[in-house]
Amino acid sequence: MTGRAGSSERRGVIRDGIGVGLATGVYGVSFGAIGVTSGLSVAQTCALSLLAFTGASQFALVGVLGSGGAPLAGTASALLLGSRNALYGLRLASTLQLSGVRRLLGAHLVIDESTAMAVSRIDPSLARAGFWSTGLAVFCCWNLATLAGALGGTAIGDPRDYGLDAAVGAAYLALLWPRLADRRAQLTAVLGVLVALAVVPLSTPGVPVLVAGSVALALGVRAPAGSTEPRSGP
Repeated sequence: MTGRAGSSERRGVIRDGIGVGLATGVYGVSFGAIGVTSGLSVAQTCALSLLAFTGASQFALVGVLGSGGAPLAGTASALLLGSRNALYGLRLASTLQLSGVRRLLGAHLVIDESTAMAVSRIDPSLARAGFWSTGLAVFCCWNLATLAGALGGTAIGDPRDYGLDAAVGAAYLALLWPRLADRRAQLTAVLGVLVALAVVPLSTPGVPVLVAGSVALALGVRAPAGSTEPRSGP
């Protein structure tokens, strides 16, 4: 009886993980289209999703490139946003207990969604099932959607003719919005916006993102223990 119940619960976790993967992965269409209209080739755009595989960082990079910023500034912005995944990895290490090739693969799948599905389970076996099902589902769907979006984006011409030059900001806001659930996050967002606006007239594209990111970093250092646990989003 216990075995059947455990098996049923495991199937439910895997089903939820695949559902999250499908819902999140579809958003990769936006990244694919924005990537090619920001100056990247289809191959470069797809390589970013395949090798970087962290939505917010990818959008930050193409956003800087699309606005005429230096690749180095875009890369720094992406690394700053992606650094949170290292904290997720520390949180998950004792639960996943991976080694060798599986450890490398697991590290690549450490994103907001897979971490959230893992840390929300008390049973380690269910946590691992949630991590792998969600991580693999998001990875597959995100990369397929990126390819579809990139191929479609090559056919639309100049993105400014369709207002897509503002799509990066809108997409990034969509990624950020679900995380503004408490006063600390809201204060961080407001201060970051104010700092970025103050720096825009004095710097090149990409630099305001880095400077504003220092606000989040400074407040994050002061955050209470356990605050690295993700809320939602790609």
